[in-house]
Amino acid sequence: MCRRLWHPTIVALLLAWLVPAAGLAQAQPALERFEGVEPHMGTLARITVYATDAASARVALRAGFDRIAAVNAALSDYLPESELSRVTRDAVGRDMPIGADLCRVLSRAQALAEATEGAFDVTQGPVIRLWREARKAKRLPEPAALEEAARRTGYRHMRLDASRCVVAFDQAGMQLDVGGIGKGYAASEALAAISALGVRSALVAISGDLAFSDAPPGLPGWRIRVHDGDLGDVGVPAVLRLANAAVSTSGNSEQHLDVDGRRYSHVIDPTSRMGLVDDITVTVIASHGVDADGLDTTMGILGAERGLALVERDPEAAALVVVRKDGQVSTRVSRRMREIAATQR
Repeated sequence: MCRRLWHPTIVALLLAWLVPAAGLAQAQPALERFEGVEPHMGTLARITVYATDAASARVALRAGFDRIAAVNAALSDYLPESELSRVTRDAVGRDMPIGADLCRVLSRAQALAEATEGAFDVTQGPVIRLWREARKAKRLPEPAALEEAARRTGYRHMRLDASRCVVAFDQAGMQLDVGGIGKGYAASEALAAISALGVRSALVAISGDLAFSDAPPGLPGWRIRVHDGDLGDVGVPAVLRLANAAVSTSGNSEQHLDVDGRRYSHVIDPTSRMGLVDDITVTVIASHGVDADGLDTTMGILGAERGLALVERDPEAAALVVVRKDGQVSTRVSRRMREIAATQR
């Protein structure tokens, strides 16, 4: 949603597949650091675990990557036979049972849609597809095409019974896109699969979405970068030490369309049907990736003031908003983010 995207990452350099990081084993002889990287969800997924041996680490890494693959099989709008794609085609005018992953993501998405009167709306698939084509063609979508696509959107046309995990659509031609919430969900689900194996200290990174459990051995937390360090005295260090949380950052440095000197984000405002043009970056800390990812996307659409008001409703969520305009930088920091920053001193 803005020009700069700080992928919140571990400050330490990532090493090769299943190669323990030098020196860390000395600090905690019982545990070594192992890392793996695989392509998933249109990007690279990186997993770090602390385990007693390579065999245990290999099992944990495999469990994490397999869980990401399973989530993608449910949530991808690129795969024609994903559960999401099949549901959008087959649930028109009739109730259709859905799996736990899709049910949880759609439930959270609908809650955000209702709380923001549709600012966050996973039924914007027809409009989003036009913008994908526009980025490839390097031109803006035709207004008439956007108007036609918008007639096949609207979260109120999706009827979800989360208690029974059943969904139906009121009109044909709708398409779902959960790209603004899915990667964060997948990161936390992969972390849960790793933790179920008894690995207590791990981190999963899928692009700008992170989920992590207990701190690495001998350290107070994972070193997570939340801004570039060029903001002056905003009361939030550029790097925080965190544990047992999820962090998501949204911006448009990777996916955007530049036309006539203006940059359009890949994130679409459902009201205008246009890619966001404000240079705004949002970083959110939450207990689960589905919340961190959904909130940072939504806050970018709402803007700094309304977005911060939204995140303040969640006592477990924290946010940093950075807006760049006309060479000036302004920041907004949520109450919970200030509390977290205070613990770092």
